[in-house]
Amino acid sequence: MKAAYAGSELPAAKSYQIWPRYNTVPYVSDTHGGRYVNNYASYNAKAYGKYEDAGEMPVGVLLAKDSFSVSGDGSVSHGPLFLMEKMPAGFNEASGDWKYTMVMPGGQIFGVTNGDNSAGMNFCYECHMVAEDMDSLMFLPENVRVK
Repeated sequence: MKAAYAGSELPAAKSYQIWPRYNTVPYVSDTHGGRYVNNYASYNAKAYGKYEDAGEMPVGVLLAKDSFSVSGDGSVSHGPLFLMEKMPAGFNEASGDWKYTMVMPGGQIFGVTNGDNSAGMNFCYECHMVAEDMDSLMFLPENVRVK
């Protein structure tokens, strides 16, 4: 998958797979198109592994969720890479100061909060803001969490 996103030239798209992964196996995320996903967090996001007790993430934290689907015949297709980056206060109040970026397979950027196609990214923070009391973090199912 790394090669699928590397064309974006985003450093996170090239390096996220060396970050800690917080799921033991890929799992289906209905909110990410019903695709299988993996959750990664940058090294400065150690509290992420406390899940619901993580608290507020510090500025600079990056979270990555790569995705793929499997067809009935067993063939695998890469899906988008979803990135969340905690930005300084005032970046975007509506998003809880998170920057959302979606990288398509092949490296094209679908959109970036406060950047190109920002309106196309509103659905990300609109969904995540249901967890506003947990810094907009929505955690993976308990049965696939790294303990």
